[in-house]
Amino acid sequence: MPSLAKELRGTANKRIASLPPAQIRAFDEEISGVPGIVKLTLGEPDFDVPEHVKQAAVKSIQQNDSHYSASRGTLALRQAISRYLKTSRQVDYDPATEVIVTVGATEAITATTFALLNPGDKVIVPTPIYSQYFSSIALTGAQAIIVNTAPDGFLLTADRLRKELAQAGTGVKAVVLNYPNNPTGRSYSATEMAELAQVLADHHLIAIVDEIYSELVYDHQFVSLASQLPDQTVLINGLSKSHAMTGYRLGYLAAPAELVEQISKMHSFMVTAANDTAQAAALEALTNGQEDPAIYRQQYQHRRDHLAGAMRALGFEIAIPDGAFYLFAKIPAQYGDDDVQFARDLAHQARVGVIPGSAFGPGGEGHIRLSYAAADSQIDAVIDRLQTFMTKLNKE
Repeated sequence: MPSLAKELRGTANKRIASLPPAQIRAFDEEISGVPGIVKLTLGEPDFDVPEHVKQAAVKSIQQNDSHYSASRGTLALRQAISRYLKTSRQVDYDPATEVIVTVGATEAITATTFALLNPGDKVIVPTPIYSQYFSSIALTGAQAIIVNTAPDGFLLTADRLRKELAQAGTGVKAVVLNYPNNPTGRSYSATEMAELAQVLADHHLIAIVDEIYSELVYDHQFVSLASQLPDQTVLINGLSKSHAMTGYRLGYLAAPAELVEQISKMHSFMVTAANDTAQAAALEALTNGQEDPAIYRQQYQHRRDHLAGAMRALGFEIAIPDGAFYLFAKIPAQYGDDDVQFARDLAHQARVGVIPGSAFGPGGEGHIRLSYAAADSQIDAVIDRLQTFMTKLNKE
């Protein structure tokens, strides 16, 4: 095995070198070797891709659909995305100039931050939130202004945003929003979104909004910021969660043409284009599969209620999620805010895998995230093991 020449050690990009590995994956890998562990760690739907979507992918391969796509994605798929966003969010996006098909929503996040942020720019990031935003912002040289939303029920309120903007001073360019949120599952009502939109409009800020869980909202209608502030919003979405297509790596973004023109450059530099077969499958999903997410949503809501009810009975404090497929639970008082140690103890003593809340930023400290995108049998096993673990813990 080759060893790097000693003269080349320490020559990596300093911003990359200063960043930790992706904490969610790193912790999942750390505990995966525990014998017999049941993991509720990753945001991986346990459902199969709908059959008609798979057949569209098969047909694409059989028809030798294996050449370079247009960099922004096939026109047919961009048109389907535009129609979907018009129907679901009442916003008109021009498929030719305002939509990009990306390699998952994660590539959309990176392409957007690299294209729009400059060193020294400030970005408001309400936490807890999907951890990729921290690294993507840091690599641009911009500064993330971390806002702990735990005191406000894990939502960024308009009043809080005003206060943070006043404290941050000049140089704030953008605000990141993820709703329904990973890891809390919390989302915004129409009133709450309208109030946020007004603050963003007053301060002329770009809103980078991650709506990857928008088809998985349970108890109220999903509300998009793009519906109220389309001229300042970069909307990021994809098919990974709505149609269980995580392995297809198919996402997209929509924004005003002036922003898309710049983001498209970064997208092209990074990946050239999304692959043809994934795009063919996505076209089928958006054209003939708009009812598919309802099947998953019903099951997820059942699992949410079952797991949340059981954990509350064991003494866990939980903010019931409005959508997505995660529970965010406060850890027992005996552990203080050391969610990493609690998660490790769960793994090794109870054989239950969860993600420490601190992986999602300061707002997540003292919590754990459990993904209920898992079979009912796995969730039942986790409940049984948690009950045994908590009974023993409470006796100590």
